[in-house]
Amino acid sequence: MSTTASPSTESKERRLKRYLRERVEDGELYFKGKFIADDVGLSPKEIGALMVKLSDSATDLEIEKWSYTSATTWRVEPA
Repeated sequence: MSTTASPSTESKERRLKRYLRERVEDGELYFKGKFIADDVGLSPKEIGALMVKLSDSATDLEIEKWSYTSATTWRVEPA
């Protein structure tokens, strides 16, 4: 089995990253995956998994797991 990401995973990651970049143009953003799921066309679980991945790979965004109250809250700001 290949270790490269499938095209669908890559497009989901790009879609989420584009969404986050647009939202942080004016400053930091706090959100829970379940509240943006419809906006990006992903499930909250997919968003959570991609956020962990993006926190390591996105050089233009500062991504922090900020708090947990019934679901993870993420803090994102431009790097």
